[in-house]
Amino acid sequence: MTSTKPFRVAVVQHPPVFLNLEASLDRAEALVAQAAAGEAALVAFPETWLPGYPVWLDEAPDAAHWNHEGAQALYQILAEQALSLPGPHLDRLRALARRHGLDLVMGAHELKGGTLYNVMLFLASDGTRWAVHRKLMPTYGERLIWGQGDGSTLAALDTPYGVLGGLICWEHWMPLARAAMHAKGELVHVAQWPAVGELHQLASRTYAFEGQCFVLAAGCVLSRQDVLDGLATLDPTKGPAFDMLASMPEHPDHLYKNGGSAIIAPDTSYVVQPRHDEPCILYADLDPSLVTRGHLVMDSTGHYARPDVFRLEVDTHPKEGTSFR
Repeated sequence: MTSTKPFRVAVVQHPPVFLNLEASLDRAEALVAQAAAGEAALVAFPETWLPGYPVWLDEAPDAAHWNHEGAQALYQILAEQALSLPGPHLDRLRALARRHGLDLVMGAHELKGGTLYNVMLFLASDGTRWAVHRKLMPTYGERLIWGQGDGSTLAALDTPYGVLGGLICWEHWMPLARAAMHAKGELVHVAQWPAVGELHQLASRTYAFEGQCFVLAAGCVLSRQDVLDGLATLDPTKGPAFDMLASMPEHPDHLYKNGGSAIIAPDTSYVVQPRHDEPCILYADLDPSLVTRGHLVMDSTGHYARPDVFRLEVDTHPKEGTSFR
């Protein structure tokens, strides 16, 4: 059941300790504590915040070259700094949500077998329930490092205020993925992005109206200095991983990701306007009655659906390449 009482949410727009999982978790604990002190019942982080979006895919000139030593070194670091599910880092996040009595949505890298996945973790305030969503389709250069998710992780979480769901980045332009999540009856949808540019704002606002839900558009602020300083916490020597990162634009204050986080109402209006270029935490008090009123004119899985004309079938079975019988 959806609560009728307003509740507070928070979107974190701070950078992680780039490529350092343990240090980023330390930073996450401090930021979640700050959001909890601000009375947030839900805290959302951006895409692959643990331990950072792989900006070299877009910025480094040689990122896609075959057998490039720098690209291999950075992939190895990502694999070593990725989560295993279940595992101790997940346990730490679950304990963090339980300690502060809030729901937590975190973007991360997951290592499953020998493949990395871009994942969104949903961690319930009771510390016992959790869910994972693996990005269905890595976008463009992202296919160099991430595998594809499947329908078994189209996740949503029941919370005291309603259904909490989310999608990652360009999944918001997959019409059937949107339809599948709308059918789960989200009250709050977390839209994770590396940063929330104008096109991403458009997708997030469209989702809010189409799904008649609140959208927390979460993006990161990340500078060149953040990137190099983060790597230095793992490896102070200037090896091939450093060389690839150093080949990106040189101005130390250049922002590879400029935030743009926002909180959007079901009628597409901004509850909190986009914030750019600065680390911050955005807060908003959400009124569930706006969803109820919005359903008068749009319920894409109810009175505005035509199941006699259109039907969507979602395969929720895990897709494993090998089965032993």
